[in-house]
Amino acid sequence: MELTRDAFLGGRLWLHQPVRGQRAGSDAALLAAAVPAQPGERVAELGAGCGPALLALAARVPGTIGLGLEIDAELVGLANRNARENRLEGQVHFIEGDVASLPGSLAPGSFDHVLMNPPFFDAARSRISPDPARARARSARVGANAVWIDAARALLRPGGWLTMIHRMEREAELIDLLEDGFGAVRLLALRPGGLRPDRPAKRLILLARKGASGAPRRLPELVLHRSDGSYTDAVEAILRQAHPLDLGARAAGEAKEA
Repeated sequence: MELTRDAFLGGRLWLHQPVRGQRAGSDAALLAAAVPAQPGERVAELGAGCGPALLALAARVPGTIGLGLEIDAELVGLANRNARENRLEGQVHFIEGDVASLPGSLAPGSFDHVLMNPPFFDAARSRISPDPARARARSARVGANAVWIDAARALLRPGGWLTMIHRMEREAELIDLLEDGFGAVRLLALRPGGLRPDRPAKRLILLARKGASGAPRRLPELVLHRSDGSYTDAVEAILRQAHPLDLGARAAGEAKEA
């Protein structure tokens, strides 16, 4: 496997990743920033790849205990290498496994948070990458979102949080799937901005709490780019300075407890 070594989070992390296939970018950093984890909490990532999102979370919130599940054995080895080289091996570990058939070592209800970046594209309707790893990471079977959400539901404790990033066009489907067992849903659209500020949002970050209730709440959009193509200050702070992205989990938790 041909690799590059790249700076992530403004150099707070250095990641080895494949030249070909799914590579770390802003989606992973934004996903990690949106997870409302606290020190001492257990976090699982489904489809962890070479580890960028879970390692970014560990770098931002020292003391979290992270477990990454990845179906590709080579990427599992690479993710654990990245954990070691960033001195996070005592905090984060990656194992091989399939989201559709969770390993028996992952006890139900044992995690405070699950984060995930499920395959975005319907394999039946999309042009699929010729690279097998990239195709697997980006292309979903029919019903795959239900499988991933079922896995998250199984792993989370009551009151635990699911954080995911997905395509905006799948919003209604995801909300429907979350009606079974989740509530306090927060939806954050990511609008590209840039030279065409009227372009609609293409990505969505979604936060949901297991066992909560209440209608989904849409938050003000996050604009990613200025007119010159550079990141906005809010996004730059996340990508370069490891700032959190607040989707209102504390307020949702207080409402549930009340």
